[in-house]
Amino acid sequence: MDLHHEFTVPVPAAEAWKILTDLERLAPCLPGAQLTEIEGDIYRGQIKIKVGPILAQFTGQAAFVSRDASTYRASLKAEGRDTGGKGNASATITAQLQPVDAASAKCTVDTQLNISGKVAQFGRGALADVSNKLLLQFVGNLNILIASQPVTPRASAEPSTLIPTAIQTAVQTPPTAPVITTTTTPQPVIPSAPVVRKIEQTQEVAPLNLLDTAGSTIAKRLVPVFVVIAAVVVAIVILR
Repeated sequence: MDLHHEFTVPVPAAEAWKILTDLERLAPCLPGAQLTEIEGDIYRGQIKIKVGPILAQFTGQAAFVSRDASTYRASLKAEGRDTGGKGNASATITAQLQPVDAASAKCTVDTQLNISGKVAQFGRGALADVSNKLLLQFVGNLNILIASQPVTPRASAEPSTLIPTAIQTAVQTPPTAPVITTTTTPQPVIPSAPVVRKIEQTQEVAPLNLLDTAGSTIAKRLVPVFVVIAAVVVAIVILR
């Protein structure tokens, strides 16, 4: 299924680009998501989802397919699976930034989403509704992140005119070092494996509650499931 979203951020496009392509800073803005490690250009993490009393956890990874800073366009490939084996999902996400004015930019996000397993039973309408509400929470968290960023310091002033020009030149111009020519035998370059960096978790991330997020859309679909669960619990009590 294809999803289309748009939102505006209150910073210039160049600043928004730096934030939206930094997955380590961006991941906490998504409700229920947590980044766990980075290996080279691959970002791994997990997302916790709660539906009533049922808690599910998805693990996955994401990596940029392309990034073009000159046009503010990026493409991201992500995939994940339920740790309980109940479903899988993959997505190709393309984001395009466009300057609105000197102090804001519009971000257009197109997602190609493929899902399988029990998650797919909710259908396009329910998933689209959930994604729309998730985006609102994401944008709200993103704006909080942007507001907390320190102001970029201004360039330092010119050297004081009270200092004589000769002294300024002597300080600014380093002495010329003697040139020493040596001959070395080139050694073969052995590519090193990407360094895996674990992300320290300062606090437990609360799971995304789908009933709160989707409201009656998913709640109505889950009523038969909860009825069956309740019946099973009652049967177990009687048998005991």
